[in-house]
Amino acid sequence: MADPYSILGVARSASEKDIKSAYRKLAKELHPDRNTDNPKAAERFSEVTSAYDLLSDKDKRARYDRGEIDADGNPMGFGGFGGGAGPGGFGGGAQRGFRADGFEGFGGEGVDLGDIFEGLFGGRGGFAGGGGQRSRPAPRGANVQYKLGVSLPDAAARATQRITLADGKTIDLKLPAGVEDGTQMRLTGKGEPGPGGAGDAIVVIQLQPHPFFRRDGDNLRLDLPISLDEAVNGAQVKVPTAEGAVMLTVAPGTSSGKTLRLKGKGFSRKDGTRGDQLVTIEVQLPEGDADLAQRLSGWRDPRNLRARLGV
Repeated sequence: MADPYSILGVARSASEKDIKSAYRKLAKELHPDRNTDNPKAAERFSEVTSAYDLLSDKDKRARYDRGEIDADGNPMGFGGFGGGAGPGGFGGGAQRGFRADGFEGFGGEGVDLGDIFEGLFGGRGGFAGGGGQRSRPAPRGANVQYKLGVSLPDAAARATQRITLADGKTIDLKLPAGVEDGTQMRLTGKGEPGPGGAGDAIVVIQLQPHPFFRRDGDNLRLDLPISLDEAVNGAQVKVPTAEGAVMLTVAPGTSSGKTLRLKGKGFSRKDGTRGDQLVTIEVQLPEGDADLAQRLSGWRDPRNLRARLGV
């Protein structure tokens, strides 16, 4: 093993607190539970643990600093006594990184790292007994990503969507509250199979453009054409919404460009409330109606609306 001070990234004059802090940081970063697909991280974790095992023991650290033992804890200058020593020694099959019953080495006490791992990972470090090797979980299968196109009305109403997976099975999905373009839904265990269980299916929502609905934040917008007669005299007109058509009251004298509000007909929010549907009136004049032009001949709006613009 390389110099334990270098492995932990601390100076030889580092205090016990500095050594412990450096180890905690590295152990949390390199722990195999967080690096299941990175064998090099597991090797580095073992080195870091062994380095801490030596430097956290005052007696071993002092002997290492005096050159009496090497970085692996083997005696220096005793001609083959170290390296490969059996129980009670520091070589070969010595169990590192946890306390083994009766393991005290050359006068030093065994190191119990359980308190450290409990604080970091909520357990005893995940080590198996006996040979001292950590039991790594079998890898899960790969995750599979799917793209699901959803119309704006369906997204607003959170309508159930059907998706077909790679294995041919179909699943009905209930869209989540607050759904947006790019929202991801995770289907646990619906990915590729693996020794440690199947991966997940990740469904990415893609909101599709609509011929007459538009999204405006949590609101749904719609331009509604009405006739001149309906605008002048008022009317009950049918308006499409995310859940189906409803009747909307247009007051007499309604101008083109006026926006009416249908409360609670917009997009669902994460807090359970919903936005509104905003309906903008567009008055459509009949084309080629000579009678209309004749009836309006000589009539002028007494309000002189353009005077407000100074023209």
